[in-house]
Amino acid sequence: MSSKIYWIDNLRGIACLMVVMIHTTAWYVTNAASVSTLDWGVANLLNSASRVSVPLFFMISGYLFFGERSAQSRHFLRIGLCLLFYSTIAFLYIVLFTSINSELSLRNLLQKPVFYHLWFFFAIIVIYLVSPLIQVKQVSGKMLLALMVVIGIVANPNTVAQKIGHFEWLPVNLYINGDTFYYVLYGMLGRALGMMDTQKKSLTVLSATVFVVAAFAISRGTLHELKWRGNFADTWYVYCGPLVFICAMSLFTLVKNTLSARALPGLAIISRHSLGIYGFHALIIHALRTRGAEIQTWPVLDILWIFTATLLISLGLSMLLQRIDTRRYVS
Repeated sequence: MSSKIYWIDNLRGIACLMVVMIHTTAWYVTNAASVSTLDWGVANLLNSASRVSVPLFFMISGYLFFGERSAQSRHFLRIGLCLLFYSTIAFLYIVLFTSINSELSLRNLLQKPVFYHLWFFFAIIVIYLVSPLIQVKQVSGKMLLALMVVIGIVANPNTVAQKIGHFEWLPVNLYINGDTFYYVLYGMLGRALGMMDTQKKSLTVLSATVFVVAAFAISRGTLHELKWRGNFADTWYVYCGPLVFICAMSLFTLVKNTLSARALPGLAIISRHSLGIYGFHALIIHALRTRGAEIQTWPVLDILWIFTATLLISLGLSMLLQRIDTRRYVS
């Protein structure tokens, strides 16, 4: 099914590239005192524009599994094997090449992933588990827009509080708690938007504009927090935040409207190897940054170098893994 839905392949490829960019720029955005204002600003802007990646993965999963079909036993087997395989690879990396407390990693295995990026495998299990209970039906554009405004922005507990005097008017408390609520919501909206007729030039232009504006707003909000607190805070970066939510809806629609004719060659390869790239990339970035492979004097060039090297090495490892894993259990 997914191989024939070209915009899904393109979207998955874009989301995968964005995940690598988030972790490539992470050191710079969290260490503002160590780099120039300009270099930090570039890293912050790239990271801000890429925050949409994880919501997009949930939306893709929702589009595929919140409709006529739901996750089957083979999908649970695959995600379980992926979690086991990449956790084992990460654990071996920790033991052999780092000073990270490996005993602590094992002890907290069911509460905290062995390596930070593997949290997504735990989160996506929830999407699979609830998929038999959810079959999203077609809704009107106005109804969907109202839902997104209310739940995504107005009543979003991650919305920065707005007050008039002592009266707090945003966010409105609808007793929404927990990231998982939004992960499932992303999945449902992915299915709803995917089924909707969005092929309108005005909507495409609007989606592109909204994405750019919202991504820029995330970067400005993060800069404001840095100046106010004196250090980095991820207030505007959270995957369930209102601006990231807006970015996700707009980029999803934009790609669906503009990249549906065929899978772009580069994105098709990335999409086909997105699982392997995701599983390996964080380890590659850590290795490059801790083994002296950085270009410390030129941060922007370093971002480009680390991003490219990580992508190519992860892609190469994924290709090798697919030669061995012919049934695609973990690749």
